[in-house]
Amino acid sequence: MLGRVTIREIFALAPVIPVLTVTRVDHAAPLARALVAGGLRVIEVTLRTPVALEVVAAMRAAAPDAIVGVGTLTRPDELAAAERAGARFGVSPGFSPDLAAAAATVAYPLLPGVMTPSELMAARAAGFTALKLFPADQAGGVGMLRALHAPFPDVVFCPTGGITAVTASDYLSLPNVPCVGGSWIAPSDRINATDWPTIQSLAHAASKLPRAQK
Repeated sequence: MLGRVTIREIFALAPVIPVLTVTRVDHAAPLARALVAGGLRVIEVTLRTPVALEVVAAMRAAAPDAIVGVGTLTRPDELAAAERAGARFGVSPGFSPDLAAAAATVAYPLLPGVMTPSELMAARAAGFTALKLFPADQAGGVGMLRALHAPFPDVVFCPTGGITAVTASDYLSLPNVPCVGGSWIAPSDRINATDWPTIQSLAHAASKLPRAQK
């Protein structure tokens, strides 16, 4: 059994966290195995489908070495539901005091999203120094992250939103970006086609992306 991990420890495991939207529970096990076999142990399942929490539980059972988290957490009650499903971490597109309070009641760490310096300061004041820049492309992308590094050298980011296999390296070259989130590794058409070999290949390529020397 894997023990509790921190967000920074999760960031260190791979340069890319696959962000998944899964519509069928029977896809969960082979998808998780393909991603882990490709070298990506950290998996984010978004709460964008009715079966998302069932998918998390199925992935945990099928791939014990995977660190499966739940994304798109926007309400406090969703954190408890994710914990019951076996989530190892949670991800939110934004930050609020209510979510921060709920995060203190569950056994897994939360990765809150921010888009502006003011939101970053509010999250940091609540104790969060590992954050998600979202939506990264619309928030200013690489230029925004570069600008944030000087006034906030203690904060690291997992930018997500609009990042592709082509642009991921630009983000990972930054000293405050240990990893990125991306949906290109397991696109919906490949999941629906049960094309696990292609997804494993995409995961393998993503796992080899170089990161800046910290």
